[in-house]
Amino acid sequence: MKKALIIGINKYPRHPLKGATNDARVISELLKVNGNDSTNFEVVTLYDVETKSELLTKISDFFKVTADMALLYFAGHGFVNELGGYIVTPDHKTYDEGIGMHDILNLANQSKTKNKVIILDCCKSGFFGNATDHGSITPINTGISILTSSREDEEAKEINGHGIFTNLLIEGLKGGAADVRGHISPGGLYAYIDQALGAHEQRPVFKTNVTEFVELRSIVPQVSLSTLRKLTEYFHTPSDSLQLDPSFEDTNSNDVAHEVIEPYANKQNVAIFKNLQKLESVGLIVPVGEEHMYYAAMRSKTCKLTSLGHHYWRLVREGRI
Repeated sequence: MKKALIIGINKYPRHPLKGATNDARVISELLKVNGNDSTNFEVVTLYDVETKSELLTKISDFFKVTADMALLYFAGHGFVNELGGYIVTPDHKTYDEGIGMHDILNLANQSKTKNKVIILDCCKSGFFGNATDHGSITPINTGISILTSSREDEEAKEINGHGIFTNLLIEGLKGGAADVRGHISPGGLYAYIDQALGAHEQRPVFKTNVTEFVELRSIVPQVSLSTLRKLTEYFHTPSDSLQLDPSFEDTNSNDVAHEVIEPYANKQNVAIFKNLQKLESVGLIVPVGEEHMYYAAMRSKTCKLTSLGHHYWRLVREGRI
């Protein structure tokens, strides 16, 4: 069982937000099902929780229930002072701003759930897991991954009804952060968001202490597993090149009204070439000496595995795909 607690707070008395509850709603819907409509997380969504006491109780109870994975998402205000970092609640007061980030980490550390993922879209959220000015620090125990929208000294911004960070998080969960097999992990989300943000924008922070792959969501992969498994059939070793010729190109046929080149299109080679083109589209192979696979075939050049292709070739060879 995978469970998620999704929190969005817009209604702050002095500095209300516009996008936090909308962010929480979209994230909730995405996490409930995978790209193939199979069940993913059991989700509880909280909007505009008014008090620190109520929210802390909800978070504490959430981490007490044992599951295969627990994901906590918060969108709202964040705050840091000399005593530590906080997710801010609407009833905040000076030196009682909300729930301490170290308190949330302590609850996650104490949880018996194997994998815990904490995602914060709030100002100063990069402080999560850091030491306070007094040197107090809460360790990040095994099985915990933390993804935050900004560094500890940065603001988290909103645009077009979403936080900038969560807007990219949503696109990543929809598939932008998926690997070749369609798996979306915390690390993949961080890499996707980090690359999408400009050099002068808020920077996401990723901290993790895991010993195994953690999947947050899956989508239907661009290349089927059956096609991926053909890597070792087409390339006997990772360093091999595959010889192409015009017989691989489907349009190089007398049935098509244009110049054709011998050897003419061969049904078996055409099927292989279509798979090769799919593998090229996800960065696993490249043509050698030509810009496009079409010309590599028509000019009898070769194609080869990329570095990423080497990785997936080994996964196929080891029976892991």
